Amino acid sequence: MASRTSGKGSQGTAGTAKRVGRTAGPAKKAAPAKKTAAKKTAPAKKATAKKAVAKKAAAPKPAPSPTGGVYRLARAVWLGAAHAVGAMFRGIGRGAKGLDPAHRKDGIALLLLGLALVVAAGTWSNLRGPVGDLVEMLVTGAFGRLDLLVPILLGAIAVRLILYPEKPEANGRIVIGLSALVIGVLGQVHIACGSPGRGDGTTAMQDAGGLIGWAASKPLVYTMGEVLAVPLLLLLTVFGLLVVTATPVNAIPQRLRLLGTKLGILDPVYDPDADEESDDERYDEQWREALPARSRRSSARRSEAPAEYDPDQAEADALSKRHRPRRPSVQPTMNRTMDAVDVAAAAAAALDGAVLNGMPPSPIVADLTQGVSVERERPGPPVPGAREGEPAGGGGKPEKGTVPSGGVPDLTKPAPDRSQSQPLPARAEQLQLSGDITYSLPSLDLLERGGPGKTRSAANDAIVASLTNVFTEFKVDAAVTGFTRGPTVTRYEVELGPAVKVERITALAKNIAYAVASPDVRIISPIPGKSAVGIEIPNTDREMVNLGDVLRLADAAEDDHPMLVALGKDVEGGYVMANLAKMPHVLVAGATGSGKSSCINCLITSVMVRATPDDVRMVLVDPKRVELTAYEGIPHLITPIITNPKRAAEALQWVVREMDLRYDDLAAFGYRHIDDFNQAVRNGKVKPPEGSERELSPYPYLLVIVDELADLMMVAPRDVEDAIVRITQLARAAGIHLVLATQRPSVDVVTGLIKANVPSRLAFATSSLADSRVILDQPGAEKLIGKGDGLFLPMGANKPTRMQGAFVTEDEVAAIVQHCKDQMAPVFREDVVVDTAKKREIDEDIGDDLDLLCQAAELVVSTQFGSTSMLQRKLRVGFAKAGRLMDLMESRNIVGPSEGSKARDVMVKPDELDGVLALIRGETAS
Repeated sequence: MASRTSGKGSQGTAGTAKRVGRTAGPAKKAAPAKKTAAKKTAPAKKATAKKAVAKKAAAPKPAPSPTGGVYRLARAVWLGAAHAVGAMFRGIGRGAKGLDPAHRKDGIALLLLGLALVVAAGTWSNLRGPVGDLVEMLVTGAFGRLDLLVPILLGAIAVRLILYPEKPEANGRIVIGLSALVIGVLGQVHIACGSPGRGDGTTAMQDAGGLIGWAASKPLVYTMGEVLAVPLLLLLTVFGLLVVTATPVNAIPQRLRLLGTKLGILDPVYDPDADEESDDERYDEQWREALPARSRRSSARRSEAPAEYDPDQAEADALSKRHRPRRPSVQPTMNRTMDAVDVAAAAAAALDGAVLNGMPPSPIVADLTQGVSVERERPGPPVPGAREGEPAGGGGKPEKGTVPSGGVPDLTKPAPDRSQSQPLPARAEQLQLSGDITYSLPSLDLLERGGPGKTRSAANDAIVASLTNVFTEFKVDAAVTGFTRGPTVTRYEVELGPAVKVERITALAKNIAYAVASPDVRIISPIPGKSAVGIEIPNTDREMVNLGDVLRLADAAEDDHPMLVALGKDVEGGYVMANLAKMPHVLVAGATGSGKSSCINCLITSVMVRATPDDVRMVLVDPKRVELTAYEGIPHLITPIITNPKRAAEALQWVVREMDLRYDDLAAFGYRHIDDFNQAVRNGKVKPPEGSERELSPYPYLLVIVDELADLMMVAPRDVEDAIVRITQLARAAGIHLVLATQRPSVDVVTGLIKANVPSRLAFATSSLADSRVILDQPGAEKLIGKGDGLFLPMGANKPTRMQGAFVTEDEVAAIVQHCKDQMAPVFREDVVVDTAKKREIDEDIGDDLDLLCQAAELVVSTQFGSTSMLQRKLRVGFAKAGRLMDLMESRNIVGPSEGSKARDVMVKPDELDGVLALIRGETAS
């Protein structure tokens, strides 16, 4: 057995030695001698076998070749260098991916400009060397003898990209038009030069139309001859020219006529009877869409079918958009004024089918119409029976017993007339504008354009990975299925697995904030309309939302309502706009620096851009004295900007009186909303009673903006609160809307009555959870990050919408304000704020103590106790002030003379208090 084992070991050792090499040969021969000597004992034989195996294993290995080491070293160096270069280029690529689109466009423009210089050097002069030969081979060989125009073409494209980087929508059209134009021209040039072929040599091809001209003309000449090839190429050339200039064929006569008028060759043609004809006879549908907004409204009213007047639907129909025709999405530049006829002709010639389909007008027409504006003309005093947009004598009265268009009953029919049976409410005057003038809206070109918003960045991918890691670490069956990036925050959508509670995600709010290194994490469970949980995380690269971009939105251009204002951009990247007539009042609140003042500027600027002074008038209250000074003198103001809180309270009381007067008119003439009343006045369907000298005119919307409500509530809390509550309760149908802004949203400023009657809320970043609950009645505003980040909760919404407020610069505001000031001067109402100078002339001894004196008189008369110490305690004044108040009341026979330490006799009964207070204020006692 030992022999067999030893033999097997010898065989295994021999096999190992054979694999190693010939050097193990002597050891193999010595193995039998050792085996014979080790037959006496088994342990000695095993030890000898182990030594033999170890000796065979310790046989020397062959030495490594020096060539293989050098190869491995070179390979390692090459791979290391390759990885380093690749990492560098990948880093550059990632940086280029996140590069601003404006820099990309500038880079392309500069590249084209450099290419134009190289081509010009090769074609306009004899550039020697490889570059010159390459230019001659490519440019001259392709374009032939027209290669001299290639640098000019490249330079023009580069200049356009530099000057108009924000207008990429016309790039495709220009490329198509230039391609057709170049092919058509080169084909004709090639035919005119004798149509040389490739067999005639390269020089002959370069002296003709080049390869492009040969490729464009050769098939046509071969198939149909030169007789038909030339007209077809000419048509292709004309098509390219029309596409480049965005000129439809049917607009060529009008544009040629306009060009001749501009150059002074032709006189403008105007038919005085054109206003009497219908729009269908003068223009087709395309031109009617291009008419000014007020003319379109007039034509829409002419074409409406008669309908019965339904009082129950009056308010809803007044706020709906079915009576509001669309306005064109492109507004021409407004630098000079024209009369209504020239404006209509210019609009019909400048706006064509290309513009209505989203393409800008041709450069020729753009130059010709520079400064021509589509103006909205304010109508003069309405003439009974005259339709809006017609002359005073045009248009007949409808027949009796019929209901005219617009849903307004005919007051001339024999039925009982409420305007005759009820007396007309007393009124001094309505809101009026100065003179019969023409007012043009500011152009949107005065507002800057912003770059396209990002939809994804490297930061978003990193946050998705962090969220996934958090869910994995805490063993939550959830996954990030997508995200929507806004300008300020990105909302990541998280879908839960089966049988996973939503509370598992909301409980990880602090862990998520830790993972993404941001404390401002807001969790929405669930996202409205989706079966997913939303996690809103601020972007590290925030974007600016320009007011001009929001106002250029298609909805803003199509909806002609003057109270439509721009707010900002939501988390999903959509623009947010709101109609103040439907809100109908809004509360804007936020801490200092949260973006509240920028929101107020955007509201006012939106109204100035979209509404004329006869559409909207404004009352601006600015206790800070510096926020709204830029709008001083605009024609939309009904009173100078109010900075005194006491006068602000008086202005709110005037708004209440104005509201009551409007409701008196609505009740007297039988209408439920101010829009219906204005429509009837414009159509001449509402007439004052016989013998009345009052002239009816449409009521404008009245927008009251209070920039700091807290200052007003500190000065006159009772009067301000009563006025605000009454306005917000009733003023919706009267066309009066209120915007309240405050940076201190506490319960003593935003009281329960104010909150109950202001349904729409706009909350910016607040300092505490309590402030958020005051504004929104729910948490959320305390987690906003400021600088325009807000939560918008319109009337009727359950959950607020997160948005980034729009921003308008001071230069843009100054340009809009200057345009409005140049149009007309403001016409102020003298009765909005009561001037207290007259009161001081009546009672100079009262001075600034009028309010205290009224309170003291009310206190003394109501209690029938005239004591100086009581005035000190109740009014919290000193002894000297209380004694002076008592002397003033003694001089007005309210209290008797002093009798030492006894209380003075009160000479006025409580029922005579109103007359006494009126006497103190200098008013006539009723």
